[in-house]
Amino acid sequence: MSYRKQRETKETAIDIRMDLNDNQASSINTGVGFLDHMLTLFSFHSGINLQINVQGDTEVDDHHTTEDIGIVLGQLLLEAIKDKQSFTRYGAFYIPMDETLARVVTDISGRPYLSFNAEFSKEKVGTFDTELVEEFFRGLVINARLTTHIDLIRGGNTHHEIEAIFKAFARSLKIALSDDGSKGVPSSKGVIE
Repeated sequence: MSYRKQRETKETAIDIRMDLNDNQASSINTGVGFLDHMLTLFSFHSGINLQINVQGDTEVDDHHTTEDIGIVLGQLLLEAIKDKQSFTRYGAFYIPMDETLARVVTDISGRPYLSFNAEFSKEKVGTFDTELVEEFFRGLVINARLTTHIDLIRGGNTHHEIEAIFKAFARSLKIALSDDGSKGVPSSKGVIE
């Protein structure tokens, strides 16, 4: 099923289409090259097709664009989760990238919480501020109502550190969203809100 959201503020104009069942190549144009790269990797490793077009105030910096994309992706994921008939709920994944090791654990809990434990080796990758990685994930996790723990266990190369986190998140989400064959809500409470 396909989901689409358009969001316009004084800082960004975002148009995202997301499809959980479409393995076509994603098209991602955020105006922030490094973020395009990370979202392309996220799409590939999660199996979620993304069509993203953004006009942002990148002449100021990349903050609004990065955070707002996280917010909209989270809102779209929440819609998709509500429509799913069956899902595993929990997912965990480790990604090694040469010297770097990242772990992400995700629970589709309905209780938004982000634990972000990553100290990056450098403040920038190219022109991209590394502190924006946490802002992106906070926007996504809170709006999708996920509980997510992101841990950079070992680092070295900043590009590898961030890439490992995006890939580990994608893989943990793919597991959590996967159909476990059971019907109904995967909670002893009978509801995930």
